[in-house]
Amino acid sequence: MKRLLVILTLVVAAIGWQSCVPRYTLNGAAIDYSVYKTISFGEFPIRAALVYPPLQPMFENRMTDMIAQQTRLRVIDGGNADLHMEGEITNYQLSPQAVGEDAYASQTRLTITVKVKYTNNKNQSLSKDLSFSAYRDFSSSELLVDVQDELCEQICKDLSDLIFNATLGDW
Repeated sequence: MKRLLVILTLVVAAIGWQSCVPRYTLNGAAIDYSVYKTISFGEFPIRAALVYPPLQPMFENRMTDMIAQQTRLRVIDGGNADLHMEGEITNYQLSPQAVGEDAYASQTRLTITVKVKYTNNKNQSLSKDLSFSAYRDFSSSELLVDVQDELCEQICKDLSDLIFNATLGDW
C-alpha cells in the first residue's frame, strides 16, 4: 500500500511539473503554439554598396526554410500573421585579414550584415529591431567569384541561426 502511494505521488508530481515547464524545444525555439500559429516574411533587399544579386533570394529562402523545418509555425503571405520579419542586407564587405611577408593580404574576410525588423502582432512589447553580422575568411589566393556562393551559403546559415535565436528563441 505504501509503495502504491509513493508511485501515485510521483505520477501526480510529474504531471504537475510538466504543466509548469515552459514550452521549449530542442532547437531553441521558445514559442507558445497555442498563441502563435503563423509567420510571414517581407523582403530583405540589398542596400549595401557592394551587391551580389543572388544573396537576397539565398538569404530569404534560408530563413523561411529554417522556420518551416524547426518550428510548427505556418509560413504565410501577407501581413495578417502572428509574427512578421522583414529587413535589409546592409553590408557586403571584403576586408584583408592576415598580411604575409610580402606585405600582401594572405586572408580575406567576407562580412555580411542584416538588419531585421521582428514584429510580434500578439505582443508588441516583444517586437525588435536588430542587426546581425557574420563572416567567413578565405585565402587571398582564391578568387571571390570561385568561393562566393559557398561563403554566402555558410554566412546565411550563421545569420539565420543568430536571427532565430534572438527572435523565436528569445535568447
